[in-house]
Amino acid sequence: MDLNLGRLAQIAYPVADVDRSATFFEGMLGLKLLLRPHADMAFFDLGGGVALFLERADDPSKASIIYLTCDDVAVATAELKRRGVKVISEPHRITEQPAYDLWMSFIEDPDGHVLGLSMQAPKGWKPA
Repeated sequence: MDLNLGRLAQIAYPVADVDRSATFFEGMLGLKLLLRPHADMAFFDLGGGVALFLERADDPSKASIIYLTCDDVAVATAELKRRGVKVISEPHRITEQPAYDLWMSFIEDPDGHVLGLSMQAPKGWKPA
């Protein structure tokens, strides 16, 4: 079964101070701020539909999370589980946007790094 994974959707980037880092990425690098849902998060446009997700972390040296898009997060997660991949978070709605609902699940690679599967679902979509 082809899961159609591989398109980068987002990178989570742990930082010690989101305000300081947001000022750097916006003011110094010129990235466009997309969303600032609360003090511990900021999302920037990296182009091509890819977002940089700054998140406050107690240990900002921890590995970043790579998010991959998929056509159906429930189907992809179930298939990866069937293949023996460790699922650490089943598909769930992350946020409601005006045109879509963002759904994600989270898996682990062999070294314990977290990977996110991301889907922009039609409004009201539920996993089958």
